[in-house]
Amino acid sequence: MRRGLNWSRVARGAVLSLVAAGLAAVTVSGEAQGATTLPGFSESVVLSGLTNPTVVRFSPDGRVLVAEKRGVIKIFDSLSDTTPKVFADLNANVYNFWDRGLLGMALDPEFPTKPYVYVLYTYDHELGSSQQAPRWGTPGVYSDPCPTPPGATADGCVVSGRLSRLTAAGDTMTGPEQVLVEDWCQQYPSHSVGTVEFDRSGALYASAGDGASFNFADWGQDGSPLNPCGDPPGPPGTVLAPPTAEGGALRSQDLRTTSDPVGLDGSVIRVDPATGQGLPDNPLASSADPNARRIVASGLRNPFRLTGRPGTDELWIGDVGWNTWEEINRVPVPTSGPANNGWPCYEGASRQSGYDGADLAVCENLYATSGAVTSPYLAYNHSNQVVAGETCPTGSSSISGLQFGPPATQSPYPAEYGNALFFADYSRDCIWVMPTGTDGLPDRTRVRTFVAGAANPVNLQIGPGGELYYVDFDGGTIRRISYTSQNRPPVAVVSANPTTGSAPLTVAFDATGSSDPDPGDTLTYAWDLDGDLAYDDSNAAKPTYTYMSAGTFTVSLRVTDSHGATATTSTTVTVGNTAPTAVIDIPSAGTLWRVGDVIAFTGHATDTQDGALPSSALSWDLVMQHCPSNCHSHLIQTFSGVSGGSFVAPDHEWPSYLELRLTATDSGGLSSTTSLRLDPRVVTLTFQSVPGGMTLTVNGLSGKATFSRTVIVGSTNTVSAVSPQTKGKQQYRFVSWSDGGAQTHTIVAPQAAATYTARYK
Repeated sequence: MRRGLNWSRVARGAVLSLVAAGLAAVTVSGEAQGATTLPGFSESVVLSGLTNPTVVRFSPDGRVLVAEKRGVIKIFDSLSDTTPKVFADLNANVYNFWDRGLLGMALDPEFPTKPYVYVLYTYDHELGSSQQAPRWGTPGVYSDPCPTPPGATADGCVVSGRLSRLTAAGDTMTGPEQVLVEDWCQQYPSHSVGTVEFDRSGALYASAGDGASFNFADWGQDGSPLNPCGDPPGPPGTVLAPPTAEGGALRSQDLRTTSDPVGLDGSVIRVDPATGQGLPDNPLASSADPNARRIVASGLRNPFRLTGRPGTDELWIGDVGWNTWEEINRVPVPTSGPANNGWPCYEGASRQSGYDGADLAVCENLYATSGAVTSPYLAYNHSNQVVAGETCPTGSSSISGLQFGPPATQSPYPAEYGNALFFADYSRDCIWVMPTGTDGLPDRTRVRTFVAGAANPVNLQIGPGGELYYVDFDGGTIRRISYTSQNRPPVAVVSANPTTGSAPLTVAFDATGSSDPDPGDTLTYAWDLDGDLAYDDSNAAKPTYTYMSAGTFTVSLRVTDSHGATATTSTTVTVGNTAPTAVIDIPSAGTLWRVGDVIAFTGHATDTQDGALPSSALSWDLVMQHCPSNCHSHLIQTFSGVSGGSFVAPDHEWPSYLELRLTATDSGGLSSTTSLRLDPRVVTLTFQSVPGGMTLTVNGLSGKATFSRTVIVGSTNTVSAVSPQTKGKQQYRFVSWSDGGAQTHTIVAPQAAATYTARYK
């Protein structure tokens, strides 16, 4: 019998457990109302109340495990369980900051018979350091800092990555972690670890990003000390510069450089799940370097998600791009190669102009080698729609989910979805499907929008019954995509006003926001207004109810369509208590910041019942909103139980802004949140050349001089004067920059507009 994950066996086993538990009825939460699905499909919330979940896994016995970014793994008895247990709390080891944390988790293919859970997380530890974890955080505190100095996006808080095996005893972890791999030197707060998966032979895969800057072309020129990962051509403290630099994003090409031990940044590894060692059939199994023996794919920027194609050994990788392209990469035979996907010398199928313009030897050698790079199977441009005419936005992009569906004979979906590839984008809030072609591979000409307006998807999984599930990172839910060829269930939506107040409290309810996806269907309503679990209080679309005594009441709505399909949702009414009022005192509205500014914040909250709330009732979130077109958010840090503090304004590309949120919670559990938008000071930098019209590169994007870029004051920017280049019939070579910098160098954006001129002759 093969040891590989027979996911169809998992799906069948799980769905039998669910049916036995009496879960055949469809329940759709009002939270799912924003999604638009293909005809016949519907979305529902099956689990909620989670804190930044990153991965969901289904056990054949019906249990469901969910990993949270902060390092907590929760376990549910079934999809109907509303009170999960904590399977494991890895808080002390997990570095939960910005895009770092517990991001990958998998169950042993024979779980629970083999009671192993595999985790991949950002480890709060520096490689080679004798200082034990946590390096930056504090045990018991679930949001970790990155102080300045060194600064999250300045010199970077250096950490590592860890792949471990946990042992389950019932619903809890027993014994210590078995560490399989610790590597992945990571300097900056994104492009961290990714996915852990099994193939059909029982081999364990893990992926991780380059740990480099997302703001500028990073070849290892920053750090405290400089070159903190010790990349060639020197140890930590060495100044790295083109053409010899091999640090920063170039670590993704480390397999091609032989002057130092191989690191795992920007790669996918294939290892023995019992030992973490490279497998004997890996492509570099005979290498003397243990990391080289592990690698089956390299040249990746942020391979956040990967999956295998059913019935094959193929590896499919979703790689998050920089300025221009998102990639899906195919590795047909992981034991042959290893595959080089080109980053940072390439992005998509083309040269990456920021690194190309720097004339780095690592990239120049790669360009000169025919056939050395495998182009993406599918790449989509940040400026373009994935499917023409769809409602999914363009601009912000980050591929965040990758999953093949089951064969048509094992799927509840129409036959055309058999073995189809589903992929998701967190920034665009969309999920697409790529049905198979005549050759059995996903057909790039048949991509269609599967779910538009999805809820922050960061992981796709096939679960009970062969249906697609996804993880909603921001909303803390797990969602299911169901299909029916006949009548589809309605969507239940409830609103209430007011939801808090003193007794007697009269509340107006409204169900008219509910809907049905099938034309011509009518809806009827049944309410449980008094919280006694019986839907016998009203059949009106807009009932009112008066609560005479204090208490917390769960009000439920059941919506039924004209063919008998139902959906339920609920809301809470609190009588005898009102939510507090949170107030941000400083900074004031309109405060502008530069990179590196220390921004102090204070706030307070009052409550009608409790009076002034203590600091312990306050919690702050600092969020970076990145808005190249539509905005997507990066939670930087949480400050819990304090009335104030400070943070250092981080470096980031523009357009973006900071959002500071204050949440106050009273003694009765009611909370309110207020937020403050903090915009950066920006400056326009102009780039020109003598003679005019030469190609210059700024932060990975090239243009013909003269052109301008708007950047945040104090931000770090890399500039390159491409040389040599031809204009007309004459070839020109770079001579100098007006600021005295090298052909490729870093500039810190000044407060006032400035012009930088590259001279050629």
